[in-house]
Amino acid sequence: MQWEVVIGLEVHAQLATESKIFCGASTAYGAAPNTQADLVTLGYPGVLPVLNKDVVVMAAKFGMAVDATVAPRSVFARKNYFYPDLPKGYQISQYELPIVEHGHIDLTLDDGSVKRVGITRAHLEEDAGKSLHENMAGKTGIDLNRAGTPLLEIVSEPDIRSAKEAVNYMRRIHQIVRYLGISDGNMQEGSFRCDANVSVRPVGQAEFGTRAEIKNLNSFRFVEKAIDFEVERQIDLLEDGGEVVQETRLYDSDKDETRSMRSKEEANDYRYFPDPDLLPVEISPEFLEQVKAGMPELPQAKATRFIEQYGLKAADVEVLTSSRATADFFEAVADKADARLAANWVAGELGGALNKDAIEITESRVDADALALLINRISDNTISGKIAKEVFAAMWAGEGSADDIIEAKGLKQITDTGAIEAVVDEVIANNPEQVQQFREGKDKVLGFFVGQVMKATQGKANPGQVNQLLRDKLKG
Repeated sequence: MQWEVVIGLEVHAQLATESKIFCGASTAYGAAPNTQADLVTLGYPGVLPVLNKDVVVMAAKFGMAVDATVAPRSVFARKNYFYPDLPKGYQISQYELPIVEHGHIDLTLDDGSVKRVGITRAHLEEDAGKSLHENMAGKTGIDLNRAGTPLLEIVSEPDIRSAKEAVNYMRRIHQIVRYLGISDGNMQEGSFRCDANVSVRPVGQAEFGTRAEIKNLNSFRFVEKAIDFEVERQIDLLEDGGEVVQETRLYDSDKDETRSMRSKEEANDYRYFPDPDLLPVEISPEFLEQVKAGMPELPQAKATRFIEQYGLKAADVEVLTSSRATADFFEAVADKADARLAANWVAGELGGALNKDAIEITESRVDADALALLINRISDNTISGKIAKEVFAAMWAGEGSADDIIEAKGLKQITDTGAIEAVVDEVIANNPEQVQQFREGKDKVLGFFVGQVMKATQGKANPGQVNQLLRDKLKG
C-alpha cells in the first residue's frame, strides 16, 4: 500500500522580552536555579498577573509577517493540569480567541516549486518551569526560572507532507522571528522548539489517520530524524495489522527512536476557561499601524531587492538573506565595494571561516569595512583573487589590514606587461612539447602554461594578462 504522510507543527518561540509575560521577574538565561521566580511565578495566593505590553507588539509583528489576521480582541484562558514545574496548577494561554489567526508560509521545494503551508493560529502563553534529572541521584529537581517566560505558539495546518518539508517550514519560521527581533531563536537554550503531530493515511484517502505528537524537538536535525522514525513506525504498525494510538511521544536522540510518554489529552481534559484575572486584549487599528511602522524588511522582500538592486543570483541571495545580521553585513560591504564580489566573499570565504570557528557573523574577526578594503584591492588589480584568500587568512588571524599585509608580505600583483611577457617567453621556450600540443588543438594545455607562469611569479602575475599573452604567443 502507498502511504501519505500528514504533519502539523506546533512551534514554540520564546519572546525576547527582558521580563516575564505576567510579572517583572527577569527572563535572562543561565541564572542559578529558582533565582528568577517571584511570587507571581510561584503562584502565591493573592498575587495578580499583569500583561507585558511588549509581547502583544511582538505577536502582532509576527501576524503581519505571515499575512495573518491580528485579532482586534483576544482572550487569555486557564489551561488546567497538574505538573511539578507549574506551581499554579494551570498555565495561562489563549484558546478560543487567539491573537493571530489564518496566516501562511510559502516554501520553495527542491524542484523549485512553491508550496503554501497554512498557519492556523499563533497564540500567547507562559512557559512552564524545567524538570532537572542530571546529577539528582534518582530524584527530580525543579527550576522555575523559565516559568512565566513569554511564548508565541505557532500552529500550522496539517499541510506538511514530509520530514524535509517540516524542517523547511520550521527554518522559515525561525528566520522570520529572528528577522523581526522577537526571539533569539537559540535552540540550544530552548528558545525555539517544536512539537510534531505525525500521522499516515493511504494515498487518496480524505480522512486523516490517528496522529502521535512528538514533544520538545529542539534542533532541525532532530525534527527530521524524529519524524522519519515515527512515519516508519506507524506504517510498519498498520501494515502488520495493528492500530496507531493517539499519544504523546518522546524522541530519544541517542537511540534515534520515539517512545511513548502518555496518552494524548484532548482540549476538554484541560478544562479551559477565560482567566478571570486578565482583561481581554483589545488592539486598535492605530496600534497596528504603529507596529507596522516599526517592521523591518522581511527575508523574501530583501531577497527580491538584492536580486534587482545588485544583480545577484538567487542561490547567493538565499545565503545572504539567511539571517538579518548576514544581510546587514553584506550591504555594509556592498556599500563600499563591488556588490557581486562582496556577495561571493560574504557567502564564501567569510562564511567558511565563521563555520570553521563556529561563530556568528556578529562575532566576525574581519568587519565589513576591512572586507570591503580587501575586495577593492582585487578590483584595482593590486592583488589577484587567489592572493586575496591568503590575505584574508592573515586578516582573520589578526595580522592587520589588507594593505598592511599586502605590503608586509610583498604580495602586490605584477601588472607590468614587460615583466610578465619575459616570464611567459621563458616558460614557452622551456616547454616545446606542450607548445606543439597546444598548436595541435589541445587547448587544455593552456592551463599548464598559466600554472607555470604563476609558479614562476609566486602567484603575483595578473591572471588576465597572463592568459592573453600566452594565447597570443602560442598561436603566433
